[in-house]
Amino acid sequence: MPQDARFEDGGERPVSLMAETADDLTVISALVQDAILPVTEMTYQSGARRFALLLNRFRWEDRPVAERSGRAFERVQSVLSVQDVLGVSSQGIDRADKDVILSLLSITFEAGEDGAGHVDLTFAGDGVIRLAVECLDVVLKDVTKPYVAPSGKVPTHRD
Repeated sequence: MPQDARFEDGGERPVSLMAETADDLTVISALVQDAILPVTEMTYQSGARRFALLLNRFRWEDRPVAERSGRAFERVQSVLSVQDVLGVSSQGIDRADKDVILSLLSITFEAGEDGAGHVDLTFAGDGVIRLAVECLDVVLKDVTKPYVAPSGKVPTHRD
């Protein structure tokens, strides 16, 4: 009988995932929870209809392995890309302050008609970026090797 994949099975491989449904997006949201990024590391390319962020994400998939082995917790740089973006709005985020560091809490999809809807990126401190999308098409891809998390700790509000 086939066995379901376990979260820790992906511990040593770079993440490369695509979400086309709200259920898919739940997986990506869990993996990027507590990712941090400077406000300068997000961009909207209107001609390409793409919104992208360069994240420093905590490697939740590696946490059980790190805890068992006693090795340091890790982060990795990842690109989160949302395709088919028709418009972008934000609340509670000052893009003019180039020193702001954001902490991503969740990504959700609010369906509209005919597959369209809104992707909401919610950040600590009540910041939200809302993306009007033609359809749900989100990609998360690790782009660097993992590195030791500077704090050496698991983000605190997760458990």
